[in-house]
Amino acid sequence: MLSAEKNQLLTQVGPGTPMGEYLRRYWHPVAGASEFDDKAVRPIRLFGEDLVLFKSLSGQYGLIQRRCPHRNADLAFGFVEQDGLRCAYHGWEFGSNGACLHQPFEEIVDADARLRKKTTVKAYEVREKAGMLWAYMGPAPAPELPDWELFNFRNGFAQAVFAELPCNWFQCQENSIDPIHFEWTHNNWTARQHDSHAEYVPTHLKTQYEEFEHGFVYKRLRASETEQNPMWTVGRVTLWPNAFYLGHHFEWRVPIDDENTLSVLWVFSRVPREQEPYVQQRIPSWYGPLYDENGAWITSHVANQDFAAWVGQGRITDRTKETLGASDRGIVMLRKRFFDELDAVAAGAEPKGLIRDPAANHDVPLPSACRDEMIDGLPRAELDRHPLLGPYLRDFIGQAGQPEQVRADYEQAIGQKTQRAKFFIVHGASANAATNDPARVESTDQSASR
Repeated sequence: MLSAEKNQLLTQVGPGTPMGEYLRRYWHPVAGASEFDDKAVRPIRLFGEDLVLFKSLSGQYGLIQRRCPHRNADLAFGFVEQDGLRCAYHGWEFGSNGACLHQPFEEIVDADARLRKKTTVKAYEVREKAGMLWAYMGPAPAPELPDWELFNFRNGFAQAVFAELPCNWFQCQENSIDPIHFEWTHNNWTARQHDSHAEYVPTHLKTQYEEFEHGFVYKRLRASETEQNPMWTVGRVTLWPNAFYLGHHFEWRVPIDDENTLSVLWVFSRVPREQEPYVQQRIPSWYGPLYDENGAWITSHVANQDFAAWVGQGRITDRTKETLGASDRGIVMLRKRFFDELDAVAAGAEPKGLIRDPAANHDVPLPSACRDEMIDGLPRAELDRHPLLGPYLRDFIGQAGQPEQVRADYEQAIGQKTQRAKFFIVHGASANAATNDPARVESTDQSASR
């Protein structure tokens, strides 16, 4: 367990807090670029700050404070100009760098624009990459926006999926170094929701955790596997400071404030070789629901099952009341590294994993159990049987709520219809678990989703 003071260090992310200031030194995905195909302005809350994200008529993105410094009008009602955002109340215009560009009436009575020249708003840098908009809210100079290798793979269909969760970011990120939960949350619990007599899947026998430049790698071995299994030889990446990398997709947990988190899921689905060459023209982005039409929590998809676990811990879980065990060794390591990092940065050190050299920021690799397949591709039949990639060929199992147009575009890309299953049992399902029921799909392979 942790003391209340230590728990606050991990969970408080507002301006001036140690963790908030630490996380601001990294780039964070905060929106989908496709959101701005049909709108130019949207309010957004990040790290306890109310902001406005906009795209000017010239195509430049900006992220500035939400309240106009004139009389506190809401800039979410503003409208874009060629180079900035104009307040709808009195017409003051602001650029993406925070400078005031125009004060219509004031500049009539003051030809020297003295008031305009000394008026600014808080502004943060925004860049577009991999179909997402990324924000940097820390001190200058900003580090490189990581060019992860997966962003540049060819012949695949990418999509960015968002959800706003009513809980603190750190209980989401702890999931990224907790392999044991998969056996229970994504296997046994899912199976028992639909069959109270379903057999338990093979249990975990051992885990291993290794730190590297960009985070941690966890490795795990289950009762049905040998030590040649890629989950033991390669493992998964707890990507520093607030992400998870699984070889074919990323997950980020971006703090909205102390009690809310923006979940970002970015999935790259390799098309069969029969569909090559395939070039995706635009990466779609969409927001998934947390509840179904009856108000019940959605538990069908992998991410939604995680959401239930995280939110179920409370808005900010009370770590003074925990009972940790051997399965939590990675959790303890993660917390200790954050405490060490906060102390080191307070003493003037560089945060972990930042990329400063532009020459080194190209196709940055991360450990992956399916890298060769993602690069070289597989024929349709082999891709369908692949333990990691096959489930995503058959359906989008990542998160509920995929829009029909996105599904249709994906089906066109892969050259087949998806199964439209209603729930998924993946990774470790027993070999006799297959069903002919079209309302569900199950993977009987040992490594299906994570």
